[in-house]
Amino acid sequence: MISNIHVDNYINAYENGEILLNKERIELIHYIKTYVLTRDDIYFDEQKINNYISFSERWYFSLDNWEKFIAPFIFLYYKEDDELFYEEFFITLGRGGGKNGFISTLSNFFIGPLHGIKNYDVSVVANSEEQAKVSFREVFNTIDGNEKLEEYFDPWKAQIIGKATNSVFKYQTSNAKTKDGGREGCVIYDETHEYEDRQIIDVFSGGLGKVPNPREFFIGTNGFVRAGFYDKLEERCKAVLSGENLEDHIFPFICKLDSADEVNDVANWEKANPAFEKPLSPRSKRLFNKVKKQFDALKNNPAGRPAFMTKRMNLPEVDLEKVVAPWEEILATNRAMPNLKNKACIGGFDYASIKDFAAVGLLFRVGEDYIWKTHSFARKEYLDIANLKPPIKEWEEQGLLTIVDEPSIDPRHVVNWFVEMRKEYGIQKVIGDNFRMDLMRPLFEAEGFELEIVRNPRAAHSLLAPRIETMFANNRIIFGDNPLMRWYTNNVAVKIKPDGNKEYLKKDEHRRKTDGFQAFVHALWRADEVDTVDYSEALDFLNAIDF
Repeated sequence: MISNIHVDNYINAYENGEILLNKERIELIHYIKTYVLTRDDIYFDEQKINNYISFSERWYFSLDNWEKFIAPFIFLYYKEDDELFYEEFFITLGRGGGKNGFISTLSNFFIGPLHGIKNYDVSVVANSEEQAKVSFREVFNTIDGNEKLEEYFDPWKAQIIGKATNSVFKYQTSNAKTKDGGREGCVIYDETHEYEDRQIIDVFSGGLGKVPNPREFFIGTNGFVRAGFYDKLEERCKAVLSGENLEDHIFPFICKLDSADEVNDVANWEKANPAFEKPLSPRSKRLFNKVKKQFDALKNNPAGRPAFMTKRMNLPEVDLEKVVAPWEEILATNRAMPNLKNKACIGGFDYASIKDFAAVGLLFRVGEDYIWKTHSFARKEYLDIANLKPPIKEWEEQGLLTIVDEPSIDPRHVVNWFVEMRKEYGIQKVIGDNFRMDLMRPLFEAEGFELEIVRNPRAAHSLLAPRIETMFANNRIIFGDNPLMRWYTNNVAVKIKPDGNKEYLKKDEHRRKTDGFQAFVHALWRADEVDTVDYSEALDFLNAIDF
């Protein structure tokens, strides 16, 4: 058994009802008590813990209890070789909770003599230089002109040097194409909700391990990017908290409301922001008053609620009248594909934007479920210029799309895909809208497909919208493990017209592609016509013919 006074104090505060925690932090306490504090092969380095807290409170500010709770786990080591038990930390909380101050104190301490590791460089990484410099400026301003601190640290405009350890603290921007992995001892990724993938993490993590005790901190508040790095990291942490993956030594400190309706009781706000834990400090009181004013203003400005819930309560909430489905319902499409061989289906395609993406797919019905098997084509030159954030190359490797190097996407790619699919499935007809039909019709007819045109896509959207909403809400859609299709769907904006009808548009005309979803909608136009005939004999006969 191991213990630390700051850890014990925080756990006791929760168990005695002095602070209110959200589900994930309650799970964290259970995980710590069950799987960490019971070990006898690790130890808290009390000297470093006390040095860090004393250093921070002397030169910066009094640490909140949540910061003192996390600190001991930063200095938790194996007895055998003095290696870190936790090398990764995920810290997410509502805006204003003090995460940048925490970054500042850690960064300054790590490069100093009290930490005592030579060449222990620290980088703060953010999407913008301005955000990356927030903590750097705080450290610089604390040291600059302070004779005592300048004995140990040399502050420069671009970097701060720990003299005794020759360690450097600097800020970086998250442009992976212009970065190379260095020799950092610690990397702190700020505002991780903006990362579409882990490309920049891979760059910086590649330089870790060249000095002792490498650490990575993923810090921020949730945002509006779905299926990006933040969501995947949160899922990874939940597997740790549930006990599903105890070998993954990441420390997850997740603060958020448990449900959206909790926002109406201000007593619940400390679930999302530990700065609101009692007793409130003067800084916390000012923050609470500011957040309360913003909440009260929502009565006259309800459009601001999604941003307030996401940034202040760390619980993303979307305007359900402006999206196809909540992200949780889109995620629920990730179910195993049933056996579809020789099943009847309706084909759908979207070939409107031949300069960037095109999408094809087959719609099946099994019981009450709608199964969508899809593929996409993307033009290389467009991808090179657009510099899209999602992991397109990774999706190509997964077989979800094909990148073609040609002036425009050849319509034969679309038709040939259906020809190949016809060898395994009973394609009753193929449906698209009236864009490019002068190109598509003769190609489909030459291959013997029945082709139907949706002549008024906007009217089709209005008629299908209630059905689509119901299908998502009842988890009746199966995309399989297809992040590309989830991306397409999440990129759709729902426009409500004056007559109350809905239309599916793009959230962003250039960077948020929706081709796969539009192909899905085309196929849904005749979903009721999908029959249950087994085409095994017919397909075997066709496959035996040498066309």
